[in-house]
Amino acid sequence: MNGKLAVIAIGGNSLIKDKQHQSVEDQYQAAHETAGHIARMVKDGWNVAIAHGNGPQVGFILRRSELASHELHEVPLDVCGADSQGAIGYALQQSLQNHFLDMGIDRAVATIVTQTEVSADDPAFKNPTKPIGSFMDEEEAMKRRERDGWDVVEDAGRGWRRVVASPIPTRIVEEPSVRALIAAGQIVITVGGGGIPVVADEKGHLHGIAAVIDKDFASSLLATKLGADTFIISTAVEKVAINFGKPDQQWLDKVTLAEAKAYLEEGKHFAKGSMAPKIQAIINFLEAGGTHAIVTDPPNIPRALAGETGTHFVR
Repeated sequence: MNGKLAVIAIGGNSLIKDKQHQSVEDQYQAAHETAGHIARMVKDGWNVAIAHGNGPQVGFILRRSELASHELHEVPLDVCGADSQGAIGYALQQSLQNHFLDMGIDRAVATIVTQTEVSADDPAFKNPTKPIGSFMDEEEAMKRRERDGWDVVEDAGRGWRRVVASPIPTRIVEEPSVRALIAAGQIVITVGGGGIPVVADEKGHLHGIAAVIDKDFASSLLATKLGADTFIISTAVEKVAINFGKPDQQWLDKVTLAEAKAYLEEGKHFAKGSMAPKIQAIINFLEAGGTHAIVTDPPNIPRALAGETGTHFVR
């Protein structure tokens, strides 16, 4: 394999620009745009493994399943994850292939339906907090709890929702396949939505479970295992800021591992549901031996790799 390797994590929300652009075609167009930025870095000589979020897409699949439940069987959460990996992977894969054709790049692209193993003893299973699916009234929530064993919570007066655990990823099951494809020069789309969560039984057999794995944590693990030269988290902002939205807001260009840990520990700079997991994922990568990570938005990925923008994290 020639050239440096980058693992790029793009958000599932980046495929949906706003509430007026949520259709499959809208998502395809957004994927095509993001793929164009990645294609340019491939043209510059980078090898790439692409991870992506799937939160909104899994939400749509669950909603369709719920609406059709009077006539068809419902779709389990792990299967929703697999379905979304295929659909999003298809959009990114085809978009990259078309960009490569236009740019004269001779590279193959492959999507891998990826399982991510978690520990059955992960503390997250004792305190499920990740809301999924539609809102329900209390009667329906209690019925699902009794009949299906769901964990349900009341959500700020808006109704009841199912909640599931968000355990820490321990192994990317298809890592050997990802590694082999990258070594063969292919661009790989993998760990979609953090991967399909699975646990191993006493014989080592894998079983899908109802959980949600943070895609940045799974991407960080993948980057570590592959020995990536750069771990990129593509999000909605060009750079990371401390004191975001306040008079003393400060955009960050370069952050050391020690500084990143200090900012995170202060607990006031990064929102728990958005930027904080991204910073923790980068910390995990650097602590495990990684040397360089970047946070930026999709259009600025090539410029960030050239050192012109983005927030760069180093040991």
